[in-house]
Amino acid sequence: MKSVMVTGPGTTAVVKVPEPAVGPADVLVRIRACGICGSDGMYIAVGGIPPRQGATPLGHEPAGEVAVVGAAVTGLAVGDHVVLNPMAASDGIIGSGGAQGALADYVLIKDAEVGRHLITIPAHVPFEVATLNEPMAVATHAVNRLEPRAGQTAVVFGAGPIGLGAAIGLKLRGVAHVVVVDVVPNRLEKALEVGADAVINSAEEDVAQRLRDLHGDAVRHFSRGGAGTDLYLDAAGVPAVLETIFATAKHGARVSIVAVHKKPVAVDFGALLTSEITIALAMGYPTEIFEVTQDLIENWERYALIISDIVPFAEVDRALSLAGTPGAADKVVVTFGEEDL
Repeated sequence: MKSVMVTGPGTTAVVKVPEPAVGPADVLVRIRACGICGSDGMYIAVGGIPPRQGATPLGHEPAGEVAVVGAAVTGLAVGDHVVLNPMAASDGIIGSGGAQGALADYVLIKDAEVGRHLITIPAHVPFEVATLNEPMAVATHAVNRLEPRAGQTAVVFGAGPIGLGAAIGLKLRGVAHVVVVDVVPNRLEKALEVGADAVINSAEEDVAQRLRDLHGDAVRHFSRGGAGTDLYLDAAGVPAVLETIFATAKHGARVSIVAVHKKPVAVDFGALLTSEITIALAMGYPTEIFEVTQDLIENWERYALIISDIVPFAEVDRALSLAGTPGAADKVVVTFGEEDL
């Protein structure tokens, strides 16, 4: 079968590998679509992930259909549509240093358990939309770290896939008013399409002032004022975002940081002391991988707006290039047809 692998720093190839042998406790999933994540670009740039440096299978946002069910497996049938938990695989995280990647014809789930390794989804949800289950689990964990309550106000910095997913998640939780901040106009338009109540172009507007206009002025606490915004989520990963948050957040606000900051950020905790804000970091999806699935099923047309490009597996090199070029695409999904087997 075919599998996309990192073959060295900056290089990938479609490699022929043996099709997995299915044991009695295993399930073989035929991949029908797989999203490309920003971390895939990082893996390619550095030449893989130890211990698989130079031979790293790619793809950790899969959706597919069950091809073979081991005799001892219950709760699944051939043809079922499924999404996977890449972090639960016994041979390493799928597409992130493990022995398998989902930019491949098949993925073998060893000792498969429904609800732990994979879960079924209705056939009416397109496979390309189902690939969002994994990144939306990341977004959901970031939202969970905010502990949102109905009626609160929130701002999301960054209108990429995670930021947009977080905006949807906040609205589904009953947050009354969600603002999305970015510098790219078409991303801000997309934020409004998925349900954000307002957007701010931080290249053209004063974010702090706009938040005060939208959410009111906070009651002063000691000498601290700020905007009336309750919740802040950083899905952008640039120092200016945290500077803005820490200068604007009111007393008792909550902050969730899901973005990867590639450089250290200086924080004046002395100036922040009277704010008593809560800062939470969000990594992966400790419990959210299948918690988000029902939201995705019920709101799949809304989530589908996050996808910017759908590329057939025959053009996977173009898909990887597109996803790795800043500003070229927002969310790229690779699809697999009968001709790819």
